[in-house]
Amino acid sequence: CRESLADGIKRATDIMIAGKVVVVCGYGDVGKGCAHSMRSYGARVLITEIDPICALQAAMEGFEVVTIEDACTEGNIFVTTTGNIDIICIGHLEKMKDQAIVCNIGHFDNEIQVEALKQYAGIKCVNIKSQVDRYYFPDGHSIILLADGRLVNLGCATGHPSFVMSNSFTNQTLAQIEL
Repeated sequence: CRESLADGIKRATDIMIAGKVVVVCGYGDVGKGCAHSMRSYGARVLITEIDPICALQAAMEGFEVVTIEDACTEGNIFVTTTGNIDIICIGHLEKMKDQAIVCNIGHFDNEIQVEALKQYAGIKCVNIKSQVDRYYFPDGHSIILLADGRLVNLGCATGHPSFVMSNSFTNQTLAQIEL
């Protein structure tokens, strides 16, 4: 995720990450890689994390730890990394800045309430290009949803580099042999 998150966001949106406020939801293995990646691109990174140990790790590594409610109005880019459901709810999407980019790189595609967004009264969806949709709220502000809430590194890019996958599969095979 350290390389493939940035690859997916940049291919989908053609934005410069430097100077943006990136909100990484979750600070497990995936969240750590994403946070460090976004910081290396020059972004200010905010972490939302409910586990106190993981939140402490984020703080000790120099990241600002906030609640998702507080981050909603600050972030330019939101990335869910937890593998849990309803991390970004419709109430959060309503409060986000105009043209905030929302994506998921967690294990499942239910971290963002995409169905609630699609059924929101008065919402208007405009497809910008493949895997990039802009949702206009009745108040005029919009959010950009990447890969329909599915894995952004697969939907908007080509996934992890082959070397990373090769190492991962090799480690899994060695672990199974050891068992």
